[in-house]
Amino acid sequence: MNEPLKKYDVIIIGGGPAGLTAGIYTSRARLSSLLVERGAIGGQAVNAWSIENYPGFVEGVNGIDLTQSMHEQATKFGLETLYDEVTGIELDGRQKIVKTMQGSFTAAAVIIAGGSERQKLGVKGEAEFTGKGVSYCATCDGAFFKDKTVAVIGGGNSAVTEASS
Repeated sequence: MNEPLKKYDVIIIGGGPAGLTAGIYTSRARLSSLLVERGAIGGQAVNAWSIENYPGFVEGVNGIDLTQSMHEQATKFGLETLYDEVTGIELDGRQKIVKTMQGSFTAAAVIIAGGSERQKLGVKGEAEFTGKGVSYCATCDGAFFKDKTVAVIGGGNSAVTEASS
């Protein structure tokens, strides 16, 4: 016999800033909401030692601190968090069934905020200096390196576009 599925109004897949923002809005609207994240809450933002382009933080904010606050705000309104990997989504009439390694859940709506993963170079020192000189977003972090000698590496014309901005 199949065990009954836990039901939610909304299931959010991905715990980065977009998923956390969705969680704040859905939970605040009193929709039962589940956020499923396979890694660390905060997505790529947790790697930023200082985020200066987020409104409301004149001196900037650490990525971990920002996303932790976002998560606390969402849970204050009732967001539930499951640390697990989504293995599939199925439709059952108007309901969506989200399958994870720990079980299956159903919801009327699913928000996919899966984020992205930066392509790494795989060079010595890259991992230890990420966020401390190695950056993956010239638009985000370029101001930190004003008047300094930098190397910009990228595929296609994306690196040239970012370097010239």
